[in-house]
Amino acid sequence: MQEGSRHQSSQFGWTPLFLGVGVSWLLYYWTQICRRPRLVSSGPLRWFLESHCPVVLEKFCPTFWCSGGRLQTIFRVMLASRPKVSYKNEVISTEDGGQISLDWMDNDESRQFPDSDSRPTIILLPGLTGNSQQSYMLHLVRQAKRDGYRCVVFNNRGFGGEKLLTHRTFCAANTDDLARVVSHVHSRHPAAPLVAVGVSIGGMLLINYLAVTGHRSQLCAALVYSTPWNVFVSTESLEQPLNYRLFNHLLTTTLRQTVHKFREVIGKVLDVDHILQSRSIREFDERYTSIVFGYDSCDDYYHHASPHNKLEKIKTPLLCLNAADDPFSPGEALPLDEASSHPYVALLVTAHGGHIGFLDGLFPIHQRYMNRVFSHFVGAALQNSDELENITTKGLKN
Repeated sequence: MQEGSRHQSSQFGWTPLFLGVGVSWLLYYWTQICRRPRLVSSGPLRWFLESHCPVVLEKFCPTFWCSGGRLQTIFRVMLASRPKVSYKNEVISTEDGGQISLDWMDNDESRQFPDSDSRPTIILLPGLTGNSQQSYMLHLVRQAKRDGYRCVVFNNRGFGGEKLLTHRTFCAANTDDLARVVSHVHSRHPAAPLVAVGVSIGGMLLINYLAVTGHRSQLCAALVYSTPWNVFVSTESLEQPLNYRLFNHLLTTTLRQTVHKFREVIGKVLDVDHILQSRSIREFDERYTSIVFGYDSCDDYYHHASPHNKLEKIKTPLLCLNAADDPFSPGEALPLDEASSHPYVALLVTAHGGHIGFLDGLFPIHQRYMNRVFSHFVGAALQNSDELENITTKGLKN
């Protein structure tokens, strides 16, 4: 009788402990993890975003059981759903004899913009080794469809299912292919407002394009997610032992597979076997990317690819969503000082979110936060284009 009483007392003794731990965790989660993102921009642009993009004022509450940056990055790949999207493929040529695969979602049933000629067009740029079939692309396309827009996904050479005609694939510092795509899309729908959205290295390419073109970009606004701002810092982070095993090795394997797939054409110019021995992204860039695109070294390529020192050249309204715990783009690499007084560029920095993660909710199979940022910012830029142009022009004069 006494033993049963002691056992029962022990059970009841654990209950307050578990409740206390649970309450403490919830308190910590709501006060320390669920936080409003940091908005870094000039005064006029900040006012515009706070007035027309409610998402910048809202707390981001990451999924409580995977709030860390690495977990957010991994579980996004594992859990994200794949919405069904019907594309129409188009292949366009380039001056050097190559070809680019574009996947269109025309959205002819759009109620918001029934006139095809003036329907806004969104150019989407996927990340490294990505294409129009990545889950994050499919979710953005579906959100764009809901909002009434037309979409076209710019697949990097060799990654869109098309045949590789030259030894040249993708380089984050070379904007020739993106300029070709923007010009082509604009020529097809010259009366339609044009917005570009880049993810990860696609964001790097887009920012570099904006810096090169300045006022000639032909874009009325741009949005980037999880952009690596300083490639040297990103490379150092990705070469840390755990990050190497989780991310670097897998991406390098995909890059090698692409070279092997097209070894017949690449092998006419480069030593394919040497490239296939690459064990990291940096080694791949040393043996392939920097050579193909004419850089003196891999460091030279990384210097030209890094967008953190090019903000002053950007003349197009640009919103950049990053997470401070992104293993691909650590928080210390973010150009916060440069953006704080920039008339065109704003950084939205969440405390958590990882790389293209931003998972929220108990079962994060949808891309809710990234979609909200897309919907709010693109909608604000298109619906208040005159106001946005006015405040950025004033900011530039000041």
